[in-house]
Amino acid sequence: MARTPTNGPSTRERLILAAEQLFATRGVDGAQLRDIVALAGQANPSAVQYHFGSREHLLLALMAERQQRVEAVLAQQQPDPTGLPLVELLDALVTAEGTELRTERGRHCLRISAQISHRSGIRTREPHPGLAGTGYWRLICELERPLGALPEPVRLERLDLALTLIGAALAERARQLADREPPLTDETVFLADLVSMTAALLTAPHPPSATAGS
Repeated sequence: MARTPTNGPSTRERLILAAEQLFATRGVDGAQLRDIVALAGQANPSAVQYHFGSREHLLLALMAERQQRVEAVLAQQQPDPTGLPLVELLDALVTAEGTELRTERGRHCLRISAQISHRSGIRTREPHPGLAGTGYWRLICELERPLGALPEPVRLERLDLALTLIGAALAERARQLADREPPLTDETVFLADLVSMTAALLTAPHPPSATAGS
């Protein structure tokens, strides 16, 4: 009689690994649960529902694991962002996110994160449940302080756009690495330039409001 292996990833972890790959390459909404189940080597077509309850909860589970990795980096390199200059705040954020480029799982998750960056909650100041209480959210909120001269709606919109820019740039870099496309710059230059571009976006002059009839 064949024995069930007692080591190696659990069924739950195999489903997360499969979801990371297919959500990254086929899209969070495009990947089929049956394909995730098959890639995870499961015979039960309801394995996702059994272990997670839904596609959304599977997504939350894999993003929670990603967040734990980023939190660990932030806690080590910048445990207290209070009062730091804008560029140092952005450097901490981009550097922590950039560590995900170094593993296949991280690259998958960067491509997933870019698809759901609009869920951060920065526009309403209500963090997504996965970000509530994290050092990552604290760092994002601290980014608003150097922008205090701007009207609040502009500050929040710029922060949201900054997260979108960072997410999209890292996701594209992750895709290039996955597809073995030679990058134009090395990782150090790429991340430093991303910090500079994001700082320029956040600190760009705010045009005066258009007057009626102009």
